[in-house]
Amino acid sequence: MTMDPLVLLTDVDQATESLIRTASDLDPSVIAQPSLLPGWTVGHVLTHVARNADAFTRLLTGARTGKPAEGYAPGQRDTDIEAGAGRPLREQIEDIRRAHERFADAGAAMPAEAWTFPIEFIGMPAAGAPWARLREVEVHHVDLGLAYTPADWSDAFALRLLREIVAGAGPEHPPMILRPFGIEHALTIGSLPAGDGTDPPVIGGPTKSIAAWLCGRGDATDLTVSPDGEFPAPGRWK
Repeated sequence: MTMDPLVLLTDVDQATESLIRTASDLDPSVIAQPSLLPGWTVGHVLTHVARNADAFTRLLTGARTGKPAEGYAPGQRDTDIEAGAGRPLREQIEDIRRAHERFADAGAAMPAEAWTFPIEFIGMPAAGAPWARLREVEVHHVDLGLAYTPADWSDAFALRLLREIVAGAGPEHPPMILRPFGIEHALTIGSLPAGDGTDPPVIGGPTKSIAAWLCGRGDATDLTVSPDGEFPAPGRWK
C-alpha cells in the first residue's frame, strides 16, 4: 500500500463510505447492541469513528499552520464517546459523514511541505495521518460486529496492518515467525530466544487472518502452527 497521503485520503473516503453503507442498512435499535469491543455498544463505536475524524482534522490543521495540535484534550476522547453513544442511528451516520468531510477538507488543504510536519500523536510526520485514519475506520468497521469482517479488508491494507503490528511489537511480545500466504519472506515478531535450542512457533495462513488475529479481531481457525500444538497468545495491540 502506498505511503502517498493523497492516495490514502482517497482510500479513507472509500472506507468511510463503506462503513456508512453498513450502518445505513441497520435497524435503529442496533445502537444499543453490544459491539465486539468489551464495554462498548455499536453506538460507542460509531461515535468514536466520528470523533476520531475530528481529532485527525485538528492534527492536520496544526501541521498545515505549523502549530502542534493535540488529537484530544485531556479526558475529551472518553467524555465525547460516552456523550454521543446513545444518539439515534441516523444522527450518528450524519455525524460520521460530516466529520469525514471536515477531515477530507483538512487533507485537501495541506500544502506539500506540511506533510513533513511531525505529529507526536501518531509518532510520525503528517503524511502518516491518512494511514492512521484509514486504520481506525477499517478496524472499527469490523468492531461493529455486523456484516463487515477482516475478510473484507483489501490485501494491501491487511499486509500493511500486519507489517505495522510486527514493527511495533516490543521485546515482551511472544516470539513467533509469521508466514502469510503469498509473501516471500517470513516476518519475525517478538524477540527470538538466543541459543537455548527452542525454536519459536511458525504461524501460517492468509495475511488478513494473521493480521486480524494479532490485533484481536479474529481467531486462529484458518491459521496453522508449527510444531503442532497450542497457538501462542498474541501480544496486546494498541
